[in-house]
Amino acid sequence: MAKKKKAAHRHASPISQDKPATLKDMLRPGVLEELKAQAAQLKAEEETRREQRRKEAEEARIAEQKRLENDFEYLLKNSDLDWKKYK
Repeated sequence: MAKKKKAAHRHASPISQDKPATLKDMLRPGVLEELKAQAAQLKAEEETRREQRRKEAEEARIAEQKRLENDFEYLLKNSDLDWKKYK
């Protein structure tokens, strides 16, 4: 007896019938690109703001350190009181 070949008959059906339509499928391609560009722009702006805040905090820290270095009371409290090391 000869074996019968099993033919896998798959009907070529559109993908949209198998899966529900997504928002991405419904949007025009231009709208999706505009949204991606806007998201990238907002991300860049947030990164710029974050960098600006970091710079301002660093400048404030440096200014405070300079102010404290000119304050005699601060220097006296925070100096090493073992003067024998410096002879």
